[in-house]
Amino acid sequence: MTRVITYGTFDLLHYGHIKLLQRAKALGDYLIVALSTDEFNMRQKNKRSYFSYEERKLILEAIRYVDLIIPEESWEQKKTDIIKYEVDVFVIGDDWEGKFDFLKTVGKGCEVIYLPRTPEISTTQIKNELKSYNP
Repeated sequence: MTRVITYGTFDLLHYGHIKLLQRAKALGDYLIVALSTDEFNMRQKNKRSYFSYEERKLILEAIRYVDLIIPEESWEQKKTDIIKYEVDVFVIGDDWEGKFDFLKTVGKGCEVIYLPRTPEISTTQIKNELKSYNP
């Protein structure tokens, strides 16, 4: 069985997120999503999610491509996650290109794939448009 892992906040879930999960799942048999906790988002990313961790987790659990959701609590946990969950493929958006190449040598060897983002949509874009929306 080929195990794939991806990481993210997945706040204000949109079709770009769904396309990422769909493409990630197509790379293997079992998709693990490491979902950023609220504490990690505040402490390390300096951002607050609209939906709580538990709400975002509930939404992701309803998506057929996702097999397991684990909490992302630190940047450093990627190495231990790959070993613990016997991950074969690490997938993340191409805006992180090159940043996780070091994971190729973790465990039994992990393929690292940077998938193109859906250019016309992002959570930041949604938040900005909602701020400026004035009916």
